[in-house]
Amino acid sequence: MTFPPFYRVHQRLDDSCEPDPAGAVRREIERRDLSARFTAGQTVAIAVGSRGIHDIAAMVAAMVASLKKLGLKPFVMPAMGSHGGATSRGQQQVLEHLGVTEASVGAPIRSSMETVSLGRLDSGAEVFIARDALEADHLVLINRVKPHTAFRGPVESGICKMLAVGCGKHQGALNMHKFGLGQSIAPAARVILSRLSVPFGVAVLENAYEKTHTVRLVLSESFVESDAEMLRQAFGLFPRIPLDDLDILVVDEMGKNISGAGMDPNVIGMWRRDGGLRQPDYRTLVVLDLTPESHGNAMGIGVADLTTRRVIDMLDTQATYTNALTAGVWTAARLPIALENDRAALETALSRVRDPEKVRMARITNTLHLGTIWVSAVLLPELGAIGGIEVDELPVELQFDGGGRLLPFPAVGR
Repeated sequence: MTFPPFYRVHQRLDDSCEPDPAGAVRREIERRDLSARFTAGQTVAIAVGSRGIHDIAAMVAAMVASLKKLGLKPFVMPAMGSHGGATSRGQQQVLEHLGVTEASVGAPIRSSMETVSLGRLDSGAEVFIARDALEADHLVLINRVKPHTAFRGPVESGICKMLAVGCGKHQGALNMHKFGLGQSIAPAARVILSRLSVPFGVAVLENAYEKTHTVRLVLSESFVESDAEMLRQAFGLFPRIPLDDLDILVVDEMGKNISGAGMDPNVIGMWRRDGGLRQPDYRTLVVLDLTPESHGNAMGIGVADLTTRRVIDMLDTQATYTNALTAGVWTAARLPIALENDRAALETALSRVRDPEKVRMARITNTLHLGTIWVSAVLLPELGAIGGIEVDELPVELQFDGGGRLLPFPAVGR
């Protein structure tokens, strides 16, 4: 089968950033008078999640150093719900992969999965908190604020979600998802804040290039309002594919380090998992690979139409199913049709298009890095009418190795 030529498209996205994220953490803590919130010698649990935040290890180390400067005894606690296979060692390994170790941050890591119930919300959802957090004198958090991959609401991913879901370990995450994150996060966070000393959190925004945009210390009494305000900013920074109508979208890789959902539904279409309006409408979605950083967790593979045998061979069913069952999104772990290799997957996708010469087809590296995408020729007029878009004039062909694996496009143009 003959594949269409592709053209490189570069989006001019917001690249403003904080040049020294670790320094920003130190400055945020130093500029606040926190003396009334701590007593020298007290222990502080620092909640750190599984999300791949830029410079997370350096920021955690800066927080540890700042708390020690106040005479406190900090330790790091994984706050990632069921991630890491819902095991103590698995969650510690996730942190290690992010560069967060006792040696790198200057504080011990306590990774018990044991939790304590703090009661129930009016909805019936039970609120859990990690025993490590409960037994510390204080709990502080550091997390990125961003659009969630499964629901819309005034508060989505951020400090409140880490408090209500991540700090509840597997049991907490299971209960929050069962009763609906959109309805449960803020009320559960308020319950925890009423029972534990949570002096502050550090909220982070990232730009479209996965670099730190904003670092802000937020006092606990402002968690909900701050999460809502920063979420609005995050939507403005969020990268998207500048096309809403495609016959085929090829995603080179998916993974937990790309999105909690493997492929961000905010990019590929929330309808693929939850139904509803097909906006954007990418009729066939092909995913070719699973990142090594996912450690076999292919959560989100179920939203693809076609994949490769390579992805299936890498899949760790225990990690994937634990994640899907905890989140209550079973469709995310269902398996698409797996073809023998990349070439076979793309040929199959193209075989469904009535006129392959006019195929509306795009290729992206993943749903996180969208500054550069590749498109078929028929899409160029539409892109030319969009501001902030640059298109290389030299077309390139899809190339495969001897085993049918799709090769990266050569560097051309910019």
